[in-house]
Amino acid sequence: MNKPISEFIEKYFLHFNSATLVDAAKGYVAHLKDGGKMMITMGGAMSTAELGKILAEMIRQDKVSIISCTGANLEEDIMNLVAHSHYKRIPEYRDLTPQQEWELLENHLNRVTDTCIPEEEAFRRIQQHIEKIWKNADEKGERYFPHEYMYQMLLSGVLEQYYEIDPKNSWMLAAAEKNLPIVVPGWEDSTMGNIFAANVIKGNLKASTMKTGIEYMIYLTEWYRNNSGGKGVGFFQIAGGISGDFPICVVPMMYQDLEWEDVPFWSYFCQISDSTTSYGSYSGAVPNEKITWGKLDINTPKFIIESDATIVAPLVFAYILEM
Repeated sequence: MNKPISEFIEKYFLHFNSATLVDAAKGYVAHLKDGGKMMITMGGAMSTAELGKILAEMIRQDKVSIISCTGANLEEDIMNLVAHSHYKRIPEYRDLTPQQEWELLENHLNRVTDTCIPEEEAFRRIQQHIEKIWKNADEKGERYFPHEYMYQMLLSGVLEQYYEIDPKNSWMLAAAEKNLPIVVPGWEDSTMGNIFAANVIKGNLKASTMKTGIEYMIYLTEWYRNNSGGKGVGFFQIAGGISGDFPICVVPMMYQDLEWEDVPFWSYFCQISDSTTSYGSYSGAVPNEKITWGKLDINTPKFIIESDATIVAPLVFAYILEM
């Protein structure tokens, strides 16, 4: 079998962060080969960084069992799917003046580092369809999670008329086709979350039509109980923040608050982060700190790759897919 990426990084990635990348990738592969399952968590703007090009294949090949992501990552993969040609890249983003930033706003271009998301073609194109799905559920008295509404929209085919990239490069579409479990803590701070809240304020929808973060924790608890036997569940964290902190807490919650004494710890842990180890920072906390919170065991394989996730994650995933 041709293995260009894995052979390259095993030959040249020998020390420091590069060596940790190799060790983490090998640990991920070993975890799966031993029958373990893996959660991937995504903070930052990984969907706008087009991680879907490789994450979708990870999903199709069953290299990930569940995803936790921010509301932004949930929706921005679909935005890229339906509006890619309207995105604007700004390589010189570090040099923009406040006036130039204001001009982007006036042109309905919302900047994420070097990439501008087009409001009309991305946000509004999705909005008109997702609002109909929310309203339909609201009128029937049905309730779903944010990701379930997105799945309904994708699987209905209403967005196919807008596709601007190969649909195989959309991780959300791959997840919808597999009905992959997703947890989206803090969904309310996303664009679609804001739009839903606005509809509630206007009286168009009931807040209860959307399932909540507490219900996501309950959903994750049930999933973990059903999937943590044998080798257990690993935790692969891209960036920090709520997408990582929320799901990792399910283990100490079950053990300490539900007083279930047979709850296994997360059985693998890796974080890709460019956050400097610092005082009081969750993103900058070293993995061993998680032992004190009842999240990881003493013997849990632990890796922290201190680098840019847009560089590291595709390399790790490519290594895994070649194994």
